[in-house]
Amino acid sequence: MSIIAIFGTTGSQGSAILNAVLADGKYTPCRLVTIYTPRAVSRTVDSDKSKALIAKGIEVKANLFDAESAKAAIRGSEAVFGVCTYSSSAWARRGKNLVDAAKDVGVKFFIWSSLPNVTKETSRKYTYVYHADNKALIEGYLRTSGMPHAVLLTGVFAENLRNFGSLQKTGTEYTIPVPKYGPEDAQSATWVAHDFDAAAVALLSNYKDATKGVLRNAFPVVSMKFTYPQLAAAIAAEVTFMQMDTAGLAELDEMAKIGMYPTTGVPNPALVALGVKFGSMEEFIKKEVVPGFL
Repeated sequence: MSIIAIFGTTGSQGSAILNAVLADGKYTPCRLVTIYTPRAVSRTVDSDKSKALIAKGIEVKANLFDAESAKAAIRGSEAVFGVCTYSSSAWARRGKNLVDAAKDVGVKFFIWSSLPNVTKETSRKYTYVYHADNKALIEGYLRTSGMPHAVLLTGVFAENLRNFGSLQKTGTEYTIPVPKYGPEDAQSATWVAHDFDAAAVALLSNYKDATKGVLRNAFPVVSMKFTYPQLAAAIAAEVTFMQMDTAGLAELDEMAKIGMYPTTGVPNPALVALGVKFGSMEEFIKKEVVPGFL
């Protein structure tokens, strides 16, 4: 049975992929062609989350993101899913170590979670979205490494509406406060627990078939596009959009200004062709928002 080493299994992306691989198609709208055994890669095997995975019988490897520990964590794996929050050049170096390690130990397929290089794409108009730029730098390094790979690109996480206070209660009503977005500006969002994992499973299932166009390509996982007034209206009549001047952090403000993936269809037809069945904004609201708020 093939192994996929999954980084970030205590975060939203890695944990979603871990669950999808464990469920073998029951958790996501795709089914794996090759059966994979997941290996969780964590900075420590002693954390509560790592111990919970071990208790379920999942192999957990520690990784300190130097080259040798990366090799030890992924050795014997057919595939690797890589993700991290690269807000500093030090983390970017660790990402390159991971690519080098995968190549050195003979990994056959590498999925990287990335974002656009904001500084480059805006001709240096916006230069503070460090985590996006550094993820894109690792993507560029991966592309020149010779490692067979594909890239998944994320929009704003739809789950942030629930998890990080994007939907706020004010008395008997709710508001969605968003910095730098006007009422007419479109947002691209990724439903991580429904669509991102399904996209990863689709890449794993199809990368060996050259006719599928998986290798060396990038796939924006755009589950939905909306203006915030549209989102507010879809949730409930008592929800209103509130435009904010700033989030209090330049990185967040600039990330809001740029928007993402304006030319990508919804759902992304390239991923639909690989078998991904995306959720809709209405389904997301019904499953993820209404039970917790309304």
